[in-house]
Amino acid sequence: MQKQYFKTYSYNLNRDMEFNVYGHGGKPCVVFPCQDGHFYDWEGNRMHDEVMGPWIEAGKIQLFCVDSIDRESWSDKYGDGAYRAQMQEKWYHYVVDEFVPLVREINGTGEKMMCTGCSMGATHSVNFFLRRPDIFDTVVALSGVYHASEFFGGYMDETLYNNSPNDFLPNLPNDHFYINEYNNSNIIVCVGQGAWEDVMLDSTRTLQKIFADKGIKGWFDYWGHDVNHDWPWWKVQMPYFLNHLFGAPNA
Repeated sequence: MQKQYFKTYSYNLNRDMEFNVYGHGGKPCVVFPCQDGHFYDWEGNRMHDEVMGPWIEAGKIQLFCVDSIDRESWSDKYGDGAYRAQMQEKWYHYVVDEFVPLVREINGTGEKMMCTGCSMGATHSVNFFLRRPDIFDTVVALSGVYHASEFFGGYMDETLYNNSPNDFLPNLPNDHFYINEYNNSNIIVCVGQGAWEDVMLDSTRTLQKIFADKGIKGWFDYWGHDVNHDWPWWKVQMPYFLNHLFGAPNA
């Protein structure tokens, strides 16, 4: 499998940011890491080869694993809320204004992108997809939380609101052109009902209700009570959904 490593300076974050690329071509797929995770975690958990490898090798998808700054935003529960929200927004702009153009340059297809992730990676995936359907037309979110209050408690401001799908999506006008963009996309939101999935399960159900109220089509898939919030299950779920999206890797 072809692998490339990059380090580029971010003017939004005022620091170097790193990312890995896996594969030689196909649909570009941005991978967001779990909470406090890094660009190399997907590889560390063997998601790139053991799980997604057949589709990557077949040239159906190309992975772009981005780094996070969660410790300065979502995870810093005792930090200043406004500062934390601003750091999230700066990272958001790093991704869409700096990272995405690099993805397009490296991938070369010019098509819209897929985004995916597990746990906090799913949270980011849904947030980025809903905010930028002009960039993303496919999302596979596994075991995410879609409301900012889980991390920020009672704090809310406009910046944080814009990064909390279960807060901003209900206020999107029903005739907004994004609704049509969403409905021309592939939206997969999955959660288990086993250990450590309670908060994710509740948040996913809320998001599903909002989708129904807005007339947004999405596949909300609830797995069994034995399905825990952990890598072994995400490794089962991901190829199941990839097969749905792209067909068998050797087809």
